[in-house]
Amino acid sequence: MKKKELDALFRVPAGKKIRLKDYDPGWAGTKSLAKLESDELKEKAKELVREDLENLSKAQEVLYASDTWSVLVIFQAMDAAGKDGMIKHVMSGVNPSGCEVSSFKKPSDEELDHNYLWRYARRMPSRGLIGIFNRSYYEEVLVVRVHPEILDVQKLPDGKKGKDIWEERYQDINAFERHLARNGTLILKFFLHVSKKEQKKRFLARLDDSAKHWKFSTADVAERGHWDAYQDAFEDAISATSTDWAPWYVVPADHKWISRAVVAEVITKSIENLDLKFPKMTKERMKGLDEARKLLESE
Repeated sequence: MKKKELDALFRVPAGKKIRLKDYDPGWAGTKSLAKLESDELKEKAKELVREDLENLSKAQEVLYASDTWSVLVIFQAMDAAGKDGMIKHVMSGVNPSGCEVSSFKKPSDEELDHNYLWRYARRMPSRGLIGIFNRSYYEEVLVVRVHPEILDVQKLPDGKKGKDIWEERYQDINAFERHLARNGTLILKFFLHVSKKEQKKRFLARLDDSAKHWKFSTADVAERGHWDAYQDAFEDAISATSTDWAPWYVVPADHKWISRAVVAEVITKSIENLDLKFPKMTKERMKGLDEARKLLESE
């Protein structure tokens, strides 16, 4: 699938107000793919992932060697949408030395003594690397919006927790991401769009499998009770912060093989579109390589 087709299907245009109900979490292919049987479609998607991982590995090598751009990949989703599995499968083809994964839990006392973007800024990928955020600073306009009492521990000055705080944070995030993009960071943001029905199915599967009990928390069920509030928060955040320099992709996640194929293709194509090249060797450098060859061959 070409980049234009991917963007048309999943990328949220800058300035567009979206409704998640307009995106089908159970989407399973274009009209041409929809003609395939389920097993055929699944195998087609897996084949696409394998091809993209090979191309991603090559693109990562050039990214690392060129040492100019960095790549920031952000995953946000409701619980059980498949973020961990996505990172494990899609990024399995890249060199671990060129990839960093950051997961953000409850902020520490030190982090609460700084602005809310501080701890995320410290984990930004350096040039040549791919950085993956399993959740991110978007939690500050998602979970904090659904549970505004969290603001009480963020040590904000009086008057800084007003009704405009979410719009102000959208502005902060857009400015922060624009600064990153202007300085050579490719930013790709994915919302893994899972249905409430599929989430319930995956929760029950975890309860039925003792090997997956560790992945389940009663807090997950409690958060499920805020489903509609989270959908509203995601809609507003994505609408306000999908920009030309840091786009959001709403990825159907009810079928894991589909979501993995989509994400792998978007990341691969986006890095390839940077049109990076291996560094050119100077005359002095080439001379040194020739001398090294002669020394080796003379042994």
